[in-house]
Amino acid sequence: MFARVSAIALFAMPLLAAATAIPRDGDCNTGALQCCNQLQSSSNTDLASLAGLLGIDLGSITGLVGLSCSPISVAGIGGNSCSAQPACCTNNSFSGVLALGCSPINLNL
Repeated sequence: MFARVSAIALFAMPLLAAATAIPRDGDCNTGALQCCNQLQSSSNTDLASLAGLLGIDLGSITGLVGLSCSPISVAGIGGNSCSAQPACCTNNSFSGVLALGCSPINLNL
């Protein structure tokens, strides 16, 4: 009996460990989930010109900058309603033109 319990435990342990090691890429811990047409480096000169028109200094921005972003609802995650680049962005207060501090994520898990 003990051998049977030990064998079950031995085979169950890797399955439990694998289940906890799966990355949760669909979560946004740093900001709102956005669907952006493009993600660009904040050092891109064309992007810096656009940001300058909006009065934004990209020099202190960490992460990527999203262009033409719109929010993704929690209900939309299951159906993957974003056909462009889903991202977590910390600041999208520019009417979707720019979203700052973005990190790309994968919703297709």
